[in-house]
Amino acid sequence: MRVIAELPHPECKITLFNMNQKYIIKFEQGGLEQSYKLSELDLTGGGANEIFQILDEEFIATVVARFKGMRADFSAAYQRQQY
Repeated sequence: MRVIAELPHPECKITLFNMNQKYIIKFEQGGLEQSYKLSELDLTGGGANEIFQILDEEFIATVVARFKGMRADFSAAYQRQQY
């Protein structure tokens, strides 16, 4: 897996990888991760720049909101195991 680019964002780390004719977009926030895979064949040839156009602020806002939900879900599961 090869790192293609990193996109700076104040709320999460965004890294773009390339592996086996797929792009992998990884979002990280603390100990949580979300990843999205996109085939090179699904793009029109714009590569990383085309992917960065897909990653608009509206999409990133949903990713950040999903992190909040993930954190709440994990916290609730953890609390259920505490006596």
